[in-house]
Amino acid sequence: MDRTKQTNTDEKKLIGNSAAALVDNGMVVGLGTGSTTAFAIEALGRRVDEGLDIKGIPTSYQSRMLAIEWGIPLTSLDQDPVLDIALDGADQVDANLYIIKGGGAAHTNEKIVARSARRFVVLVDEKKMVDTLIHPVPLEVIPEALELVKRQVMELGGNPKLRMAVRKDGPVITDNGNLVVDADFVEIPEPGKLALQLSACTGIIEHGIFNNADIVYVGMRDGTIEILKCNR
Repeated sequence: MDRTKQTNTDEKKLIGNSAAALVDNGMVVGLGTGSTTAFAIEALGRRVDEGLDIKGIPTSYQSRMLAIEWGIPLTSLDQDPVLDIALDGADQVDANLYIIKGGGAAHTNEKIVARSARRFVVLVDEKKMVDTLIHPVPLEVIPEALELVKRQVMELGGNPKLRMAVRKDGPVITDNGNLVVDADFVEIPEPGKLALQLSACTGIIEHGIFNNADIVYVGMRDGTIEILKCNR
């Protein structure tokens, strides 16, 4: 195995295990989507096997399948509308802990779960930390509004691109049956302002800019974890 890939995997596993340790008996836990969060779900599954009593709310089919595989009892926001904690990964995090998510096309459900939680904990490795966000912003878009959304994104200075599937013909379809547009703004010095502008666009169900993380766990190359707390 490539040494860099192994190191990255070790970082993600360390972060996932550490975040899972935040969960106590009786908690309702948001289960995010992505490779780092998968390690947290695995760690929670092992603790459930040892007697931990929790309920999970998955943010995607992927996290649902992992939770079932690891024996984590599931619930829903209808049954448990307020979560104790939500654990999730990110595509990029800036110096002010603004976050871009949506690489797995699940950012709408991830944001719903994160906003429903008393604590939102984000798990990333060091390479995802930047001073200024430069990652394209994923947008979940109603199919009929695709061209309208593209025009609105261009008016905001972005370059919109419909996300295409890798192992099937055609575009990526979200768990909610919508399209994903990746909007490249090159740099995002004011993510809070852009978030409001994107929220005002007709046809966008949700964008991938998050500003509600309470804690960010950062896996460092030397094997340590840096814990960043939001001051907003």
